Amino acid sequence: MAQFIKIYPDKPNEVAIAKVVKVLKDGGLVIYPTDTVYGLGCDITNTKALERIAKIKGVKLDKANFSFICHDLSNISDYVRQIDTATFKILKRALPGPYTFILPGNNNLPKEFKKKTTVGIRVPDNSIALEIVKLLGNPIVSTSIHDDDDVIEYTTDPELIFEKWQNLVDLVIDGGYGDNVGSTIIDLSGEEPTVVRVGKGSLDIL
Repeated sequence: MAQFIKIYPDKPNEVAIAKVVKVLKDGGLVIYPTDTVYGLGCDITNTKALERIAKIKGVKLDKANFSFICHDLSNISDYVRQIDTATFKILKRALPGPYTFILPGNNNLPKEFKKKTTVGIRVPDNSIALEIVKLLGNPIVSTSIHDDDDVIEYTTDPELIFEKWQNLVDLVIDGGYGDNVGSTIIDLSGEEPTVVRVGKGSLDIL
C-alpha cells in the first residue's frame, strides 16, 4: 500500500520532499500536485517505472505522450533542440505556469523515447512539484490522473485519489485540493505556435 504524505505548498517540508525523491530514485511511482490537476510521475531515468506508468495508462511506452516535468528553463534545454528567440520568449512569459509545450526533442531523450521527434515539457507553478524535481536532479515523466467517472474528468481531493490509487502507486502527496482543468497544450515544434488544447493557461502569452 502506498505512503500518504501531507506537504504544504507554501513551505514544502525538506524531509518530506527528500522522502518523495527517495521513492522516485528507488523506481517508485508518485502522485503529486501541480498547478493544474494531480499528476502521476516517475524518475525519467528508470525504465521499469516508466513501463509501470505505461501499463497503468494502457499504452505502449514508445507510443505514450507523457510530459517531462522540469525545474526551470535551463532544465528544458537538456532534452530539446536549440530553440529560437521567439520560442524562448514564449516559454519565458509562460513558465512556470499551467502549460505543456511541445518542443523538438534532442539526442539526450531517454532510450524509451528515442523514436519521438517531439517532447511535451512542463514547468508547473507549484512549489511541491518544483522542489521534487530540483532535489531529484532530473525531470520526472508525468501524466495526469484521469477519473473513470464520465462526469468528473479529474479527481481534486487527495484523500479520494489515495483511496483509488493506493494499490497502484508507491506514494501519494496531499498538497491540498487540485484543480479540475488540465494544462493548455501548445505545439511550438513547427513554424507557428499551434494550440492543441485550451486548458487553464491563458493564450495571451502567444
